[in-house]
Amino acid sequence: MRFDIGDLVTRKSHNNDTVFIITDIINDIYYLKGMNVRLIADSFIDDLIKYDDKDIENEKPFLERIKEHEDLDRTDYFYLPGKILHIDGDNEYLERCLKYYEETNIWAMGINEKEENFPLKIKSWLEEYKPNIVIITGHDAYYKQKEKNDAYKNSNNFIQAVKEARQFERDHDKLIIIAGACQSNYEELIKAGANFASSPKRINIHALDPAIIATKISLSPRNQDIDLKAILEKTKYGPAGMGGIITKGTMYVGYPR
Repeated sequence: MRFDIGDLVTRKSHNNDTVFIITDIINDIYYLKGMNVRLIADSFIDDLIKYDDKDIENEKPFLERIKEHEDLDRTDYFYLPGKILHIDGDNEYLERCLKYYEETNIWAMGINEKEENFPLKIKSWLEEYKPNIVIITGHDAYYKQKEKNDAYKNSNNFIQAVKEARQFERDHDKLIIIAGACQSNYEELIKAGANFASSPKRINIHALDPAIIATKISLSPRNQDIDLKAILEKTKYGPAGMGGIITKGTMYVGYPR
């Protein structure tokens, strides 16, 4: 069977569990990117099956659920949600997240950059945009067969970026950090200073998962602790994919409207 760039495929060796789009073909190696999960991979043609289902991975119920936001226009109070800086190694996923923030009326700045440049540039971005919440994400992968220090594709870039951000602001409630992508080193990201990180069970996460957490924190009052379990359950795979610490919200609430 012949495949072209842009085709949707799954991998037989992984029980066809993830839908990918073919982004490139070089020397009979097919380069893949998850349609909805933050994962890149490569494969030979014998491992691929064409995917024709229009409802990719049954996304409709999930997308409907995460769009259920509290209506802030129906009270006598006024609301100032926290500002989000979203740094992403994948521009397509970044655009999806920015659209999600726009639908919830949250101020968000998006930056597309290569993961290896995150630690070098994050302080200047924080100084320029002064966000309440910063997301550090893109693509990652966990390679079980490699040595511990080289077992992740981009976790070390995320970890170093988190450490730089924590040098900029040490208070976990003044700067909330959400870091990681598919299969990232959750424990080390939390140790580095992230409030939330992926992935406790080293599984894939949805492209919108970091944005879902950021949005909920942005829309939570700053004098209240967030419901940690409730926030994690809003993500695609729950606490298997994302974890974190109890954190206060970032939204100011005022009166009268």
